[in-house]
Amino acid sequence: MKIVGIVGSNAELSYNRKLLEFIEKNYYQKFDLEILEIKDVPMFNQSEDATNSQVIQRLARKILTADGVIIATPEHNHTIPAGLKSVLEWLSYKIHPLENKPVMIVGASYYDQGSSRAQLHLRQILDAPGVNAMVMPGNEFLLGNVKDAFDQNGDLISEGTIKFLTLCIDKFIQFVNVAKAMNAPLEVKPQPEDLQARGKVDTTIEGLDKEADDWVEQAEAKVNAVSGKSYVKLNRGILTVDQLNWFLASMPMELTFADANNQFLYYNYTKPKEEMLAGRVPGQPGNPLSKCHPPKAYKNVEWVIQQLRSGKQDVVRVHVPKHADKYVVHNYQAMHDEDGNYVGINEYILDFNPIIEWYLKQTGQKLVGGTDATSSASKSDSKPVAPVADATSSASKEDDAPATKPEAPVVSAAPVADATSSASKKD
Repeated sequence: MKIVGIVGSNAELSYNRKLLEFIEKNYYQKFDLEILEIKDVPMFNQSEDATNSQVIQRLARKILTADGVIIATPEHNHTIPAGLKSVLEWLSYKIHPLENKPVMIVGASYYDQGSSRAQLHLRQILDAPGVNAMVMPGNEFLLGNVKDAFDQNGDLISEGTIKFLTLCIDKFIQFVNVAKAMNAPLEVKPQPEDLQARGKVDTTIEGLDKEADDWVEQAEAKVNAVSGKSYVKLNRGILTVDQLNWFLASMPMELTFADANNQFLYYNYTKPKEEMLAGRVPGQPGNPLSKCHPPKAYKNVEWVIQQLRSGKQDVVRVHVPKHADKYVVHNYQAMHDEDGNYVGINEYILDFNPIIEWYLKQTGQKLVGGTDATSSASKSDSKPVAPVADATSSASKEDDAPATKPEAPVVSAAPVADATSSASKKD
């Protein structure tokens, strides 16, 4: 667990800093505490916006990436120091890193009350609109008479004080975990995927039999598709249809396009099925994805598409070890339009071996343990994966392929079996 501690004083000698240092030294097994200073933060001035300054941005980043925050405040004239108040102004002006962040307040003071009034004011500030921190209720740690509270090593002397501080720390850890659960996004159950492609999207060509072997020719005639030397304006270039075909055919990988309606629309046809890493045949474009996979693979195909459609993953990668002399990887990449809307899957399949061999030759490194190409690694942490079926071209051929595990980080624990090849101050 990562916690940041904010020293609420800009004084060189601060007992509140000593308190945070004691917490850092004695509770390191419970969490990692990073102590942040405020002495270099400029006084808040709306007319001289310093939001983007390095010191404020660094504070904000540290808070944002932490699981929780501990603020140690002294008491100046019955309230918090001006420096701490200024920092909180900056952190609630244009940026809001403390919003929904679990915060624990502690304080040390010369006097008996141990910053009680300052802590009360700080709670009110942290609850203000624009700050909206989640302050741990109760368990106020008030350290009074601080000149006599620490020994020469910076340790708290009173065993009772240490015991109460430990209690507060333990409860704060629980509070952080509860807050984390409360702030976690709700898991939205994905809608079932229509692998039969019965719906439509803006680019769907209607009125055709999706399973017809001559779907491409029928679609071409219906929409008067351009071909040959006709020019096509792209986002940064103009090419003829012929040039587009040559360009795509030259890619050192097999490409497949399936739209947001789960209809297989294209693959870069350059060689017969038998010579491909994942066999396709010319009659497949136009097919719904249900036609491209065996029924037992539908659940896993749906899962991959849902990962990409929902944005949980931008790409799913699967190693297919059925080629003895190759390292073949199927990559299922989500595609989006200019507005960020999901528009389908770009599946690209390639053999990584030539790339790895070229890299090793250029760097003088060697493979260690068969898979690890880093010079210092002696063994690989990765687990072997089982074969995966690519059933775009002939589902029945790969029906018996075992399940596999995506090599990219996975949000859900759902398995992938048959890869979607075409879905493809006074301190």
